Amino acid sequence: MGFKILELKLPTGFDRQELEQRIKKKLKTVEFSYTIEKQSLDARKKENIHWLIRVGVSSPALRGPGRKPQPGLEIPFKKRDKKVLLVGSGPAGFFCAYVLVLAGFKVTIIEQGSRAAARLNRVSTFERTGQLDENDNYAFGEGGAGTFSDGKLTSRTKSISKERNFIFQSYIEAGAPEEIAYLAHPHLGSDNLVKIVANLGREYLRRGGVFLFNTKVRDIYLKNGIVEAVETGSGKIEADYFVFAAGHSAYETYRLLMGKGVPFRVKPFAIGCRVEHPQELVNLGQWGCSALPGVKAAEYRLTFKDNAYMPVYSFCMCPGGKVVPAAPYKGLNIVNGKSNYARNLPFANAAIVAGINLNHLLKKEVDPLNALEWLEKLEKNFFALPGSYAAPACKIEDFLGGRISASLSGSSYPFPLFPADFRDLFPEPVCTSLRAGMQHFCKKMKGFEKGIMLGLESKTSAPVQALREKGGRSAGVKNLYICGEGGGWAGGIVSSAADGIKTALTIAQP
Repeated sequence: MGFKILELKLPTGFDRQELEQRIKKKLKTVEFSYTIEKQSLDARKKENIHWLIRVGVSSPALRGPGRKPQPGLEIPFKKRDKKVLLVGSGPAGFFCAYVLVLAGFKVTIIEQGSRAAARLNRVSTFERTGQLDENDNYAFGEGGAGTFSDGKLTSRTKSISKERNFIFQSYIEAGAPEEIAYLAHPHLGSDNLVKIVANLGREYLRRGGVFLFNTKVRDIYLKNGIVEAVETGSGKIEADYFVFAAGHSAYETYRLLMGKGVPFRVKPFAIGCRVEHPQELVNLGQWGCSALPGVKAAEYRLTFKDNAYMPVYSFCMCPGGKVVPAAPYKGLNIVNGKSNYARNLPFANAAIVAGINLNHLLKKEVDPLNALEWLEKLEKNFFALPGSYAAPACKIEDFLGGRISASLSGSSYPFPLFPADFRDLFPEPVCTSLRAGMQHFCKKMKGFEKGIMLGLESKTSAPVQALREKGGRSAGVKNLYICGEGGGWAGGIVSSAADGIKTALTIAQP
């Protein structure tokens, strides 16, 4: 039984029968089995948009060896009496905990929010009433911020193939569509994620893990470079190893760690806003038509680099999605984006952000606590202007012209839009860079100026980074590990989960 990789071009609306006919024609045999290795959309020429598909085919008609088995993640299991306490149940915290359970540790996850289903109800209540629950919202609760994201599973990191395969297989076993294993831009969708996260949690419990919901860290007992326990609202919890994967919205947790002498540094990050367009406008700009068979909705990726400005780029583009109020605490106003698996809502949104170095922006050395305070003040200002979770907003063409919009078009955002001058909200270099970037994007994407910009996007990455020794251990603390986005070592679901897995494997080393 030989094996061969085939590279095929197929129309966007192809079905499995058409694919199999193409394989049959290439091999000149009907005896074969196949798997799709990769599928990506080639939209470089609008008159000839098609799928590029890489297929792995096994057939007795092929000469040579069969397919080599793909190496998997090696988890060293043995019976252990060591206890591990995980803080945070997002991708980094969960996958770290899951691998440690599979390795034989006694593992407990503490999560300040609730289970996914209860959290979903509280988020819905918030959008109806404007009453924010500081434990259950778009940032906190089972699955972390990723539970209510678009569920993108892309990552630029090249050294995590084994971890990535383990993550994807875990998601598929928990109910994710199998296509995530081969699509070039796989995503889960917010509607699927709530179910997938709950299923993953049940499997973790079945394997012997412990979950403590509605449990928040209030203090850390650290003595002579060793964490002895953490204090929660339910009492003190002791363990042999402690892993913090609290996500980048958990300012209180990072201030607590810093106050105990756990070392952090300031790192570059990005701030900006969400932009929103009718999805049909994006489809027309990217494809030259309003719809394509077999493709849900058009995406875009935009970048702008000019030495006279900060770099500006799009981030977390959500086709057919919704802009959401993502504040983790009362008195802050932050937006984010999400979309369901079908990506069939009428609007598209994306973050448009400027990359900043806070030391350069403020022209002084900034310590990690000051960095958190600076960003939190910005988030407070976006709340103070409207005095609510209404989103400060402006038409892109008015922003480029230095005007405040007299009226604003429709939006997916659940609260009102508040006409605002973003020059009063962002530091001048940020605003100038955003304007230059958007002017460039108007030339790159037809109709870009017809959108609106709204709210503050401040969670593309953390402004601080935990200092870590080789293997991920916190510098100077023998049994403390800080991983994921909040620790400044990842960005997005896959890289966060992979960082959690690598942390787990470090702890599990003999």
